Amino acid sequence: MKINKKQACQADLRHRILTLNIEPGSVLDETVLSQQYELSRTPLREVFQRLAGEGFLTLEENRGAKVSSMDIASMRNFFQSAPLIYAAVGRLAAENAKSPQVTALKNAQRSFRKASESGNVLEMAMFNHSFHHIIGEMAGNAYLTPSLNRLLIDHTRMSQLFYNPKNDREEQLIRTACNQHDQMIEAIEKGEPAVVVELTLEHWSLSRDRMEKYVRPDPLPTDLDMDTYETKKHAF
Repeated sequence: MKINKKQACQADLRHRILTLNIEPGSVLDETVLSQQYELSRTPLREVFQRLAGEGFLTLEENRGAKVSSMDIASMRNFFQSAPLIYAAVGRLAAENAKSPQVTALKNAQRSFRKASESGNVLEMAMFNHSFHHIIGEMAGNAYLTPSLNRLLIDHTRMSQLFYNPKNDREEQLIRTACNQHDQMIEAIEKGEPAVVVELTLEHWSLSRDRMEKYVRPDPLPTDLDMDTYETKKHAF
């Protein structure tokens, strides 16, 4: 199916947000993006509406579109919700998975393992995103799927820290995470919900501590920034 300019814009903005090419909390410049994606303001705003509905952006009246924040409040909700949502989705995946979905999951895992062996941080983050997104499709729950998809946005953004190891121990954590993916696939194929839940929680715990360590709110203005702001404000 041919992808039109609006669809291409949506896909590219999703990718740029997930890979931190556009940082959390950034305000999107309509003029720049209109030129970049060769879209007029109306279809671009439709893209913004779609991405806001998916959780990538927030829309503020008279202030335009802003990339979803990773501030203290949102991260608190993230860490409270993640294990509950992942566990529920994993259980349903084991109960409802279809053969084509298992094949897709294996393909995602194959790509993830290849990326982990080459040390490609962005590919690891994106294929991990695909892996867990497919598990959500297996679960097929209209209530959980939107929550999982929103969760995966922040998880993918933070996971780039986890997939950028600084020592041998952190490299081992990545290898363990990769092996847990294989174990989850096997348990899903066997239809073992309890095993999938246990593996899912272990998998979450593996990366949680490192992600918590690096969580930061959106940048706050420093005293110097505020002094500069006040100077400029009074200059006009």
